[in-house]
Amino acid sequence: MKYSNPEIPEGINTSTQHPLKEFALLVGGVLGAVLAVVVVLTLLADRLAVYIPFELEMQLASRVTDGLPAEEVKPLPIEIYLNKLADKIAAEQELPPEMQITVHYVDDDLVNAFATLGGHLFMFRGLLEKLPHENAVAMVLAHEIAHIKHRHPIRSMGRGLIFGLAISMISSTLGNAMTDRVLANTGGLTVLKFSRDQEREADQTALNALYRLYGHVDGADRLFKALEQTYGGESLQTPEFFSTHPLSKHRIDNIHAFQAGHPATADAAVVALPELFSTWLTPVAADQTEETP
Repeated sequence: MKYSNPEIPEGINTSTQHPLKEFALLVGGVLGAVLAVVVVLTLLADRLAVYIPFELEMQLASRVTDGLPAEEVKPLPIEIYLNKLADKIAAEQELPPEMQITVHYVDDDLVNAFATLGGHLFMFRGLLEKLPHENAVAMVLAHEIAHIKHRHPIRSMGRGLIFGLAISMISSTLGNAMTDRVLANTGGLTVLKFSRDQEREADQTALNALYRLYGHVDGADRLFKALEQTYGGESLQTPEFFSTHPLSKHRIDNIHAFQAGHPATADAAVVALPELFSTWLTPVAADQTEETP
């Protein structure tokens, strides 16, 4: 058998298309798929946010907590008291072990309180000065802890945060930059906007916890009575934290309805605040006393 080497036609291994065009089509296809995933994630942001591990939420919060006192700094007496009370309430709400609550005291006359990322709660002196007993203070804490339990802060960060986390799967640098921008735009540790449905959910969870803790919810309405006295119900001057809440009158009515359906136990009583409570609200004066909660 005689073998012959055929002549190969010219151009058999060449393409009429520019190689960069094929590369561009490939990259475009990949980016298109990623974009489609991101769009779906952002549309489902509220539902998906609850699946973000709380440890990751704490890491996000740490990016905007650099201005807080370091852990080794001795906490104020008022913070010790508030954190101990918060721990009792968190136990009644059956928070998972990884969901740690940290209460920070703000020496400011603003009548306000709020919860934010990573289990951080902020209580203002202006609000605490208007609360006559521990049960009213506990209602504030229980309400804010309920926000954290139901993951309202991370859900309120919304689509921007989910988008940044999704982008971080492609580029950690770009994703982190976008996440930091979302945190900066929302103020990070400032007030987040919760829907009225979320507020009602937090109220209900708080009342259930207080009933288990004290055997009644007497005095829980003093929080909203204080807000009515300060802001006249719901006015344009109300802090953003309270402006999205249901009207105080409606919330007081809901508390009274809860009381009607949950009779107080025989030994139930309103708990007085510690004797030095008013002193603790002024850090300088509190430093001059040795007694702590």
